[in-house]
Amino acid sequence: MVNYDIAGRTYPATQPYLVGREKIREFAAAVQSSSLLARDPAAALAAGYSGVVAPPTFAVIISQRAEQQLLFDPDAGIDFTRLVHGDERFIHERPIVAGDELTAQLTVTAVRRLGANTVVTTVTKIRDRDRALVSTAISTFVVQDPEPTAEGEEEA
Repeated sequence: MVNYDIAGRTYPATQPYLVGREKIREFAAAVQSSSLLARDPAAALAAGYSGVVAPPTFAVIISQRAEQQLLFDPDAGIDFTRLVHGDERFIHERPIVAGDELTAQLTVTAVRRLGANTVVTTVTKIRDRDRALVSTAISTFVVQDPEPTAEGEEEA
């Protein structure tokens, strides 16, 4: 069962993630981005960026590093086999570019019951090496509560 007391908990910032040009190119190809800024360093420089520009959803790579702390925290009580990702939104302050060194810090903002499920909402702040806010990820996880068992039976 999800521990409702995790509401308000903030986890430590992740170790820095160095955003690489090839990672951006690979991600852009995977999401079928046609942006030249994500593939061509010269085009990115001509547009005023210091490196190739990541597609907006690239931030998921950074935010998931912080989400792992919550999902694998034994005190949180989240059974990963019963979890679905309900929603994820990003608020970008600026694009992520090759050469960025980013950390992410997650706060559990709400834990509530919805039918036979527990809904966990998180906010993850992604910051650069100067601690400037780059992006905010707002995620909702839905955890199916275990089926009630007959007295004396163990859950499968």
